[in-house]
Amino acid sequence: MRAVVTFLAIVGCVKASFNADVFDVEWNNFKVDYEKTYQDISEHLHRKQIFKHNKEIIDRHNKRYAAGEETFEMGINQFTDLLSHEFEAFILGGLNATVDETEIDLIYSPTGNIEIPSSVDWRQEGAVTRVKDQGRCGSCWAFAAVGTLEGQHYLKTGELVELSEKNLLDCTSGKPYYNHGCNGGRATSALLYVKRNHGIDTASWYPYKAKQGHCRFDGSHIGATVSRIVRIKRNSESALAAAVAKKGPIAVSIEATHLHHYRGGVLRKSCHKRSNHAVVVVGYGHDTNGGDYWLVKNSWGSLYGENGYVRMARNENNMCFIASNAVYPLV
Repeated sequence: MRAVVTFLAIVGCVKASFNADVFDVEWNNFKVDYEKTYQDISEHLHRKQIFKHNKEIIDRHNKRYAAGEETFEMGINQFTDLLSHEFEAFILGGLNATVDETEIDLIYSPTGNIEIPSSVDWRQEGAVTRVKDQGRCGSCWAFAAVGTLEGQHYLKTGELVELSEKNLLDCTSGKPYYNHGCNGGRATSALLYVKRNHGIDTASWYPYKAKQGHCRFDGSHIGATVSRIVRIKRNSESALAAAVAKKGPIAVSIEATHLHHYRGGVLRKSCHKRSNHAVVVVGYGHDTNGGDYWLVKNSWGSLYGENGYVRMARNENNMCFIASNAVYPLV
């Protein structure tokens, strides 16, 4: 199917240089790449118009990026047929960033003279699993909890195990964890569940589906455990950097509104709302063009951003609240 669309793209470029032809090729490729189907012709035309509007935003931004006026590039992704408020409602509404301090066992607050490397990438050390996709479900909190726990389990045991976000999605609603399945939750509550439950199942036993169901935890298929939950000193990027360098991948919450059209580079935008998405910081570094950055593992699939990752500005006054609610487990 994609081969046919690609052929049409070539023919369209040869036949004429009209923007309409190019746009139709982009629209058709988008539907194939992201397996888009729509209920009827009315919805199809509506989504096509939104796609056109977003593509104009992307093109204008990328002209500035090419001129060196922006530090990140925009591009078509699975969200290009969504209005900004739809993107926020469907994708970013899955986080309650409030941390219940009764769930926290320890506070990580490093001394000022701690020495850390100039760059860190836990992927290169084998501590990070593949990029996953939460789908149309506000379960980012479960993916963030699993992401930091997978890293901590590896660093403790030397074994990288994919853990079950679905276990958390199904089993932490209501008292005493107060998560809400696809409608939001907290990574700290998810880790507290693993601690009290004496484990979380492996993803191979309890595979992910983008909807909440009945709890099916099976104690004979545990992939990891949690002994304590550690919160990093609030609003301190230096403390977060030390934790990432010394402790491993860290679950954080961010305001992700600006991620709607992100393709690559160092995201450097002011955030003025509230944290609305949970992710995992797996490293940090410096980019010649974009400056200091955090290396962030997202949960929107490997086609998004930089193979599923986002680089967000670091040492930028806690941009998008990335250091405000950072946690990791001890195993």
